[in-house]
Amino acid sequence: MPRKPPSKPAKPAKVPVHGPQHANQVRIIGGQWKRTPLPVLSALGLRPTPDRVRETVFNWINHQHDGNWADAQVLDLFAGSGALGFEAASRGAQSVTMIDSNAQVTRQLDDIKTRLKADNVQIMRGDAVSVAQSAALRGQKYSLIFLDPPYQQSLLEKTLPLCVTLLKEGGLVYVESGLALAFPEGETPDWLAHWEIIRADKAGMVFYHLLKYNG
Repeated sequence: MPRKPPSKPAKPAKVPVHGPQHANQVRIIGGQWKRTPLPVLSALGLRPTPDRVRETVFNWINHQHDGNWADAQVLDLFAGSGALGFEAASRGAQSVTMIDSNAQVTRQLDDIKTRLKADNVQIMRGDAVSVAQSAALRGQKYSLIFLDPPYQQSLLEKTLPLCVTLLKEGGLVYVESGLALAFPEGETPDWLAHWEIIRADKAGMVFYHLLKYNG
């Protein structure tokens, strides 16, 4: 009997052209470095703020400050991929200080800073709570603070109260969390007392908020 020709190997599935081109990168949305990709160290389980969420958040911030970034002093206490901090720097923030406790992360952030020639960015390795406490003792003030800590480690409860001292008058805090910060009347936890939620939304399992202190 004639032998059957060997079957052809199955073709690999095509990647949708409109899907994410690389799961290990995000991109800067606006400013002088618009569309610049930022690598994400996937091995460390980083959870960068998605592009579309960042676009929404920075629209919120622009609305609050009339798009004026020239005098903005920004603190990013859990920098991770640097998506939030470099976004602010790209839009012309006067200074952006990014903190992360992981040496591999801060090395990558330094590499990105060098590549972009981001003179308005400072990268520091350190514990977010300790850095925030030290900055508060020095009287350092910021107009915008990013809090995107790892979930389920009570880091938000520890760092948000420190922002009361760190914020300039009229300053804003951006918070990402695994839970909504809206609580029934009379059930607001002490660490969230006197914080007004200006804007809030949800994307997938991520809740994101823009806060102002009214103490």
